Amino acid sequence: MIIQIYQPQVVLLIFESNLGALVQFGSEYLIIAAHHSDHVMRERRPGILLINLGTPDKPQQRDVNRYLKQFLTDARVIDYPWLPRQLLVRGIIVPLRAKNSTRLYQQLWTKDGSPLKYYGERVCSLLSEFCDHRFPVALGMRYQNPSIEQAIDELLKKGVDEIIVFPMFPQYASATTGSAFEEVMQIMVKRQVIPSLFFIEDYYDHPRMIEVFAGHAEAFDISAYDHVLFSYHGLPQRQLIKADPCNHCLQSDRCCEVMNDCNRHCYSAQCYATTRALVQKLGLKSGTYTTCFQSRLGKDPWIQPYTSQILEERAAKGDRRLLVFSPAFVADCLETIIEVGFEYKEEFLAMGGEKIDLVPSLNDDPKWVKAIWEIINERVKLN
Repeated sequence: MIIQIYQPQVVLLIFESNLGALVQFGSEYLIIAAHHSDHVMRERRPGILLINLGTPDKPQQRDVNRYLKQFLTDARVIDYPWLPRQLLVRGIIVPLRAKNSTRLYQQLWTKDGSPLKYYGERVCSLLSEFCDHRFPVALGMRYQNPSIEQAIDELLKKGVDEIIVFPMFPQYASATTGSAFEEVMQIMVKRQVIPSLFFIEDYYDHPRMIEVFAGHAEAFDISAYDHVLFSYHGLPQRQLIKADPCNHCLQSDRCCEVMNDCNRHCYSAQCYATTRALVQKLGLKSGTYTTCFQSRLGKDPWIQPYTSQILEERAAKGDRRLLVFSPAFVADCLETIIEVGFEYKEEFLAMGGEKIDLVPSLNDDPKWVKAIWEIINERVKLN
C-alpha cells in the first residue's frame, strides 16, 4: 500500500493492516483503504522447464531420418547458410548416415526406450516429488518429442506465470543451450501473453553436480587404471571463435586454463573447468588424466585433442586400462553408451589395450535431482 501526501501537513500513522490504514492528518482522522494490484497480491507461480537435446521416437530408419534432419538443419548446429546446410544435411549426411545411425539406436534401445528420454522423464518426475509438487515440472526435447512447445503448453495449462528454463547441458554452447533458449523465445514470441522467463545458462563446476559425478566413480578403483579420460562432446573450432568477443579463443595453447571475462561463455573453457573441479574432487595427480573431445562430424577442425587420438597416444605409451568420464552428458545416451562404451572400447582393444570402463552419467540419481533443485534455487530463490 502506498500513501502519497502532496501538502506539507503532519501525518501520523495510527494503525495499518493489509486492509488499509487509520491516519491522523492534522486534526482529522482518515480511513484509507488499501488498493493492491493483482501483481502485488498474487503469489509467484513458477514452473520448471527441463530441456535436453532429443532422440528419435523409435529406433526405426524413418524416425531416425526425421530426427537427424531436424537436428542437423538447426543453424546453430551446422552453422552454414540455409541453402548449403539443407543440401549438405538432406542430400549427403542423412542419406549416408541414417542406416548406420538406425543400427546404433537399435543397439542403444532398452525396454524403457531411449535412455536419454527415459532418464529425462525420471528426473522430471523425481524433481516434482522433491519440491513436494509445489512447482510444475515439464520435460521438453529440442528435437522430436516431447517438444519444447508441448512442455511449455503443459506448464501454462497448470497456471504458471514464470518459467525457469533449465538446460540439461552443464557447459554452455550455442549448438545446445543456445539453440534451446532460442527455441523457447521463438515459441514465446508467437504468444499473446508471455510469462516471465528465467534462463539458467550453465553450471559446469557447480559443487553439487561435481559431487554426484565423482560419487559415481566410487564404483571403480581409480588406482587400478593407467589413465583417466574426461571426454566431452566436440564442437567445430569456428563456433568457439564466433562466440568469442575478445579475440581470445585459440590464440594460445593455454587459453582455456583459467576462466575469465573473455572466455566465460566458451564451451571449451567450461569443459576444462569441469575437469579441474572433478580432478580436485577425485584427488587425481597431474599427468594421470587428459581432457579430450569426441563425436567429430566432417573434416573441419574441431576442439582438440580428439578422444580417438588420445586413445592412440595412451596405447602407444603402454597404457592398458582406461577409465572414461563423459561430463558433458547428464544422462547416458548414444555418445556415452555406444560411442565410448562400445566403439572406443573396440578401437582401444585393437591397439593392444585391455579395457575401457565408462563412469555412468548422472541419470536419475536422487542426488542429481537434489543438485538441480539447489542450482535452480540458488539462481531464482524459489524457497
